[in-house]
Amino acid sequence: MSTIQLFQNNDAIPFIEQVKQQRPLVHCITNDVVQNFTANVLLAIGASPAMVVAKQEVEDFVTIASSLLINIGTIDEHSANSMLLAAAKAEQTQTPWVLDPVAVGAALKYRTEIAKQLLTFRPSVIRGNASEILALSGQQSSSKGPDGLDSTDSALNAAILLAQKYQTIVAITGEIDYVTDGEQIYSIVGGDIALTKVTGTGCSLSAMVAAFIATTSDRLTATASACFMMKKAGQLANKQQGLGSFAIAVIDHLSRFNQN
Repeated sequence: MSTIQLFQNNDAIPFIEQVKQQRPLVHCITNDVVQNFTANVLLAIGASPAMVVAKQEVEDFVTIASSLLINIGTIDEHSANSMLLAAAKAEQTQTPWVLDPVAVGAALKYRTEIAKQLLTFRPSVIRGNASEILALSGQQSSSKGPDGLDSTDSALNAAILLAQKYQTIVAITGEIDYVTDGEQIYSIVGGDIALTKVTGTGCSLSAMVAAFIATTSDRLTATASACFMMKKAGQLANKQQGLGSFAIAVIDHLSRFNQN
């Protein structure tokens, strides 16, 4: 296994600034539960969100978007069709795109099959928890719905193999985040357990990754920068008044990142 490099603030700042300067348009086909939170997170970091999901529109919108996010959290027959059309168009137009394979695994065969079909369109980045990455690579995993029960350390080898197989970037997020292209590996530490108690932080991180990879050809470092930014915001956010205030504080810290 390659040497793991600790990712730090100075590594992330240039990519954070690029997003603010370029204001990428991120086409989000994401789950119904997190659309509002995801849009606000993207606005907070300086990106522009668009939730275009109709199968009649997704191909046209991919051609004008800076990047695409596909999150299979609340997938159904209609949204799956839109996802596959959008991913195919993104591959054709070389639009960078992120796959968030929410809750894939043996217990949920439909979404797992759709995720495998989406992989054939070569996502630029795959972002998931350890259980999702293990399942996507065909290995044994443990999960409780969308909540992974595996450690990111246990999924690192699977992430490397997945990255090599599909020539992509894989980001496993959890207590320690790992980002790899199959050769280089970054680790991102910090964050706060409260990030796992608020709906949408992981899904919104995938949207952040889509924004970051839209502004550079260095997708490995851009992905790690997005993970670093979310972890740091979670670490700085005050959770003393409860999780509702914490969620708002995360958005606040994303919007004011590096100003303090």
